[in-house]
Amino acid sequence: MTASHILTRGQGRNPLRALLRGTWREWRSAELRVLAAALVVAVAAVAAVGFFTDRVDRGMAQQATALLGGDLAVVSDNPLPAGWPDEAANRGLDTARTASLPSVVFGKDDQSRLAALRAVEPSWPLKGEARTRSGLDGEEQPRERGPQPGTAWLESTLLEALGLQVGDRVEVGDLDLEVTGILAHEPDRGSNLLDIAPRLMLAFDDLDASGLIGPGSRVRYEFFAAGPSAEVAAFRAWLGDELEAGERLLGLDDANPELRTAIERAERFLGLASLMAVLLAGAAIAVAAHHFAQRRADPAAVMRALGARGRRVLLTYFGRVVLVALLASAVGLAIGFAAQFVLASLLGGWLDGDLPPPGARPLVAGLGVGLITAVGFALPALLRIGQVSPLRVLRRDLGLPPTSVWLSGALALLAFGGLLYWQAADPQLAAWVLIGTAVAIALLAVLGMGLVLALRPLRNRGGMALRFGLANLSRRGGLSAVQLVAFSVGILALLLLAIVRVDLLEAWDASIPEDAPNQFFINIQPGQEQAFADRVEAAGLERPQLDPMIRGRLIEINDERVHPQDFDDDRDRRLVDREFNLSYAHTPPAHNRIVDGHWFGEAGQDPDRGWSVEAGLMERFDLALGDYLTFRVGGQPIRSPITSVREVDWDSFQVNFFVIGPPPLLDQQPRTFITAMHVPEDQRSAQNQWLREFPAVSAIDVSAILAQVRDVMDQATRAVEYVFLFTLIAGLTVLYAAVQATRDVRRREAALLRTLGARRDHIRNGLLAEFGTLGLLAGLLAAVIATAVGALLAWQVFEFDYSVNPLTFVYGIGGGTLGIALAGWLGTRRVLDQAPLAVLRGPE
Repeated sequence: MTASHILTRGQGRNPLRALLRGTWREWRSAELRVLAAALVVAVAAVAAVGFFTDRVDRGMAQQATALLGGDLAVVSDNPLPAGWPDEAANRGLDTARTASLPSVVFGKDDQSRLAALRAVEPSWPLKGEARTRSGLDGEEQPRERGPQPGTAWLESTLLEALGLQVGDRVEVGDLDLEVTGILAHEPDRGSNLLDIAPRLMLAFDDLDASGLIGPGSRVRYEFFAAGPSAEVAAFRAWLGDELEAGERLLGLDDANPELRTAIERAERFLGLASLMAVLLAGAAIAVAAHHFAQRRADPAAVMRALGARGRRVLLTYFGRVVLVALLASAVGLAIGFAAQFVLASLLGGWLDGDLPPPGARPLVAGLGVGLITAVGFALPALLRIGQVSPLRVLRRDLGLPPTSVWLSGALALLAFGGLLYWQAADPQLAAWVLIGTAVAIALLAVLGMGLVLALRPLRNRGGMALRFGLANLSRRGGLSAVQLVAFSVGILALLLLAIVRVDLLEAWDASIPEDAPNQFFINIQPGQEQAFADRVEAAGLERPQLDPMIRGRLIEINDERVHPQDFDDDRDRRLVDREFNLSYAHTPPAHNRIVDGHWFGEAGQDPDRGWSVEAGLMERFDLALGDYLTFRVGGQPIRSPITSVREVDWDSFQVNFFVIGPPPLLDQQPRTFITAMHVPEDQRSAQNQWLREFPAVSAIDVSAILAQVRDVMDQATRAVEYVFLFTLIAGLTVLYAAVQATRDVRRREAALLRTLGARRDHIRNGLLAEFGTLGLLAGLLAAVIATAVGALLAWQVFEFDYSVNPLTFVYGIGGGTLGIALAGWLGTRRVLDQAPLAVLRGPE
């Protein structure tokens, strides 16, 4: 009777039951438990990010109409036609208009703060509801209409900064408004993640009397419509023929595009970060599967000797591994679902309101990740089981056929590449990440192997425990290098986020001069520039340089019309879709450098015509000297050639412009003035007085913006650090897999040493020396690379000096040594609990 018949009889008519029984028996082996643990970590990492991002995506979809403000919207930098509301009303649609602009507002005791003003009509909001509170601790109350004329709603941060309470009065330009509520929820705002100032909401009818609107004022006008879908579609078609340059019709997909773009990028990065845990888990799976195949060689040989075909043997063990993968993936999904609540608490502020529950997509994705990872990294080792020779039953020296390195690498690369493509949703990005990952791992592997080889001359030095530990590392060089790479990646990620990131921020702060401008003053009206400069100088500050600022829209390049849809990059489309801030000057700005061409009037250039364009914009739009750019300024086209290219220091905290023209070309156009200056803390009260005298002027506090940017970065960094904890756990799984793979060898080594007179504490110290040395090398390698990455970013990207932080090496080496020594000891302590005689008499 052949093994196939035996297997068939054993399975009876219920092969699933036989598979479950066989898997249960196999579960006693440590190799399958390691494989399962690695898959749990991998799936949990991907599922945690997947569940969270799915909740955010579903929240964005559910809030799309509220985020847009209606069923359709039109935005513009100029006032929208007054006849649109009547046309919409004739079609049975509800409408609302709003206008937004930044302005400084004043409260008690001369307190001032830059606010994001929004004037709304009484019919606002068309979708959703606004909510206000009557006090800081009061309950939120729904509001179906905007504030009444003569009143305002303030966000709590603005209310507290101005020292106000509900019932007090706030100065907005020429207006003196009563605070009637604390704005708690604005349905079409979506998120305050990208705002530079807290909100003050007032009535639309009060805006004209505020004195804040003038030529060149930066106002965003919005028109909303809502109603039956057929009428909305018809009105949309009508609007399509009415739109002029600078007016943009938005649909549900355009709701809060800046927030949507930021969220998509953050989701993509978190997803790619979670795949590092998958990669390391794959390494643990490969090690565990290799050991599993070795330990199953004898049963497989018996089955082959009894007549079972290799394919049947392979399917038997492959089915057990797949079943374990499914069960481990289910556990990983449960852990990931629980873990995503931490991500939601860290990043839930991305979206206003509570996030909805996730759908089924992350469940399917998690199971897919588990199966792909298990098959991609374990299949090469499992294939060897089906190829075992039946002669192994009689000849123990016949091992398993060697694993094809190319097959192992190709399958692992295919599995990881497929997961990358799925996560990145961008073939080019996936390819670059895959190439970068492969190069980085290859570099780490070479360096790791080099460090392991460098230990060989040292293994005969030091005490017995150290010699024993170094000899073990050297003897298992390949496996030691795999562990070293795994731990280096995990420690490297944590060092970059926890220490190097902080060092870069501190180095950036140190690179900014103490007297660097910390305030930008915008919207200085024509005719007021000299009075404003005199007022600043009278306060004892250096007389500011005021630069003219003209708003113009790029409409043609070389006499060809420019449309946002002509560009693939989102930033390029936004640049074309909005108005540029143009300026004019007799001489190049001091903090700019001409890198190509000549300034107006120099080297034969026409002093009255030409554009000087920033180098980055030249590259983005594929421009060249001599190309003609046409801007619409004040309703009139202005066409001129590019005569020079400037390199702009955007980190100078000075006023900079993408495009500058000669004074005769632009000095008759509607304009405002802008300046940047350093205002000491003791002059802030004087600054508030200037702003009262010039109510149209707005001050932007650079330090407050930088503080908000740091808050957002810290929030995102904590989330990334949390995701990378899975990477570190995956690294520990690699260590555990390697320990289990060498467990039998270690048992016999320990038994021989104890038979020859070695004490238990000597062997224990040797194991601690082995794993401590491994952790020391991994921490050293991670610290060196983290420092190199930090220096490279500082010198080549941010262009400032970077000093090495000793804490990078202290935490990297110290944490790696102690952590991995402890983990290794916990994984091998049972080796010493077994009697030497029983081990030596047992099977190898």
